Amino acid sequence: MKNFTDKQWDNVLENYRKWWDVKLGRPILPAIFCGGINPGRPEPKNPPPAFSNVHDFSITPEQIVDRIDYDLSGYEYFLDAYPCMHMHAYGPGVVAAFLGAKLENTNDTVWFHPQKQLPPSELEFKYDENNIWLNRIKDIYREGMKKWGGEVVMAMTDLGGMLDILATFCGSENLLLALYDEPAEVKRCVNELQKLWFRFYDEINDILKGSRAYTVWAGILSEKPSYMLQSDFSYMIGTDMFEEFVMPELESSASRLYKSFYHLDGEGELPHLDCLLKSKQIAGIQWVPGDGEPMKKDWSAVYKRISGAEKKIQAVYDMTDPRLKETVAAVNRPDDICAQFGYFPAADKKQAIEKLKALGAV
Repeated sequence: MKNFTDKQWDNVLENYRKWWDVKLGRPILPAIFCGGINPGRPEPKNPPPAFSNVHDFSITPEQIVDRIDYDLSGYEYFLDAYPCMHMHAYGPGVVAAFLGAKLENTNDTVWFHPQKQLPPSELEFKYDENNIWLNRIKDIYREGMKKWGGEVVMAMTDLGGMLDILATFCGSENLLLALYDEPAEVKRCVNELQKLWFRFYDEINDILKGSRAYTVWAGILSEKPSYMLQSDFSYMIGTDMFEEFVMPELESSASRLYKSFYHLDGEGELPHLDCLLKSKQIAGIQWVPGDGEPMKKDWSAVYKRISGAEKKIQAVYDMTDPRLKETVAAVNRPDDICAQFGYFPAADKKQAIEKLKALGAV
């Protein structure tokens, strides 16, 4: 990675340290300008990793990493951006595939299908060292470490939330009924899944030892392995059940992780925000309003609540979105906010920098 120097790494890491310690004085603002640098070699024939091609095992891990290296070599990294290999193409909740569910990919997402949906009382989860998806992902990470030696951050694959994974194996409707009919079995399954989840997590992080830093699909950088916890299933349950079936696992998982975030996805999860903000283990909240009309609403009050609880925030706006400035104005401390990665044509660099000036970043 000739286009990202040791000095740039030092600056990015120092900025994140200050941000975590509320000493940066501004949001984290990662900006990448594409197309302005010649990678200096022919473009590889295989496409970048995507939902549409993760099933293609004829593309070797070496070819996947080489293609990513080519793309990263054509970027200019600005402010808090850094070279990162994202691994979300294998789908949210890929632990389900590690545990035997069939992975079905489409052009825009990945689905997981068990051989047969079963009630929690009939489910038992076991580690399979020969699982093709677990080994495929591990091989890509190994190849990345071989290629870059930790100079490119390889994001943790999207392992998923415990109840989301469980819902794959018994069906969402059946799981909702099981919360009433067999709560002890649901909790047993969650505990089994959590043990396996951390086994997968630890095994992948063992491969990544020696990396400059760590991240997940959301791009928030940390100097120790962290994670973006989630429970999309909780959209369908009330606060009492959230506190009984979700929070104990979140607290337990967050206590084993370094500065973990929670992925609060959609208006249906907003009733759970107060419970999440009481947690001493969860360091921050990523608020995702949802597509369409929800994204157009003013969510300043939500961001203010999160900031008021002294939690970090990842806003789903990049630095050029005017709503980011509104969010910064709504919170107690600008250091509380991390914008999502922004990818821009190199020709738009001047315009983007002007918007960064408005945020006090340059």
